[in-house]
Amino acid sequence: MSEQITRIDQRIQGMATRLSRALDSNMRKSFLPDSHKELRRFNAAEAAGLIGVSLDHLRKQFFNDKIDLEVETDSRGRRWYTAQQIDLARRAIAQDSRAKKFQYLVPGRRDGDRLQVLSVTNFKGGAGKTTTAIHLAQKLALDGYRVLAIDLDPQASLTTMFGFRPEIEFAESGTIYDAIRYDDPVPIKEIVRETYFHNLDLAPAGLLLSEFETETAHALNNNVQPPFYQRLALCIGEIEANYDVVVIDCPPQLGFITLSALVASTGMIVTVVPSMLDVASMAQFLQLASSLLATIAQVGATPDWDFMKFLVTRFEPNDGPQTQMAAFLRTMFGDDVLTRTFVKSSAVSDAGLTQQTLYEVSRADFTRQTYDRAIESINGVVSEIEAHIQAAWGRKEA
Repeated sequence: MSEQITRIDQRIQGMATRLSRALDSNMRKSFLPDSHKELRRFNAAEAAGLIGVSLDHLRKQFFNDKIDLEVETDSRGRRWYTAQQIDLARRAIAQDSRAKKFQYLVPGRRDGDRLQVLSVTNFKGGAGKTTTAIHLAQKLALDGYRVLAIDLDPQASLTTMFGFRPEIEFAESGTIYDAIRYDDPVPIKEIVRETYFHNLDLAPAGLLLSEFETETAHALNNNVQPPFYQRLALCIGEIEANYDVVVIDCPPQLGFITLSALVASTGMIVTVVPSMLDVASMAQFLQLASSLLATIAQVGATPDWDFMKFLVTRFEPNDGPQTQMAAFLRTMFGDDVLTRTFVKSSAVSDAGLTQQTLYEVSRADFTRQTYDRAIESINGVVSEIEAHIQAAWGRKEA
């Protein structure tokens, strides 16, 4: 029997090794010449939309030499901007003393504003949690916020979407686990990585992160300090001056890792697919979350959230049962359900096949109607969440 177990173990290990090598090879072919992802350039209309001004106003800023940038121009005279150039143009317009109405184009924190830490959670997989988290982080970065994305899921899907191979690059170290572990933790700044997105850094995950669950049980028995529910918050506190918003992709379970994220958060976004099974699962999630949060509240670890919102994901507007379930959720929770939904779209799934998001792919690669519908959906979601962030800072009403 032991020999059979060994053979099965070796067979599975062989499968894992072959698959990892094949995926790594495919990624290297996709992202040549340097085997890393790069963000595309944006046309003038996209740039103006991201800045928050009209295309005509952006053109006038160049014509009047208000923006001093060497922007790439194609054979037809059209300008193409990098994300960094968009941010520089945004700041140049915002600093124009004769255009005071644009002074709020730079939307980040100011003196007295606390860091916004948003956890994207769900009790089960397949609810668009990681897809929501990465689109949220990327769009906030494109909008001018300084963003840190933290991958707290040992499956490391968010990390993979940023072009890393966790099982190869972070097999031994280099993930958020190294910062929150009990034995000889490292400063979080040592594991945070810049990404190919301007204004967006990543604290990656890997399989070793799953060790935190088992180690925490032992740490609780031995009263190891600081306790599990403070470790992530303390890590974030070390680098909070560098960011305006932190987006956390939580694992699809309510364990010690997720609880540490909820305690560290200032806001929670619960993704939910509008189906009976998913809503029933969410009900269990809420019951368990309430019980566990009440338990740790007894030791003074009550989360201090500015908002908690439900986001309907993978939504099909023409599906009658889904529409009814979405209406049911709004009846139950009212304003706690975001008005905008993240629609189910082939544009999102097709982009995901090459580990890209809607902000990375070109509109020309899709049926325009399909792409426009999908990008309008997620832009609306992020805009609504951004309004809650600004409201938490006392600048706008959500």
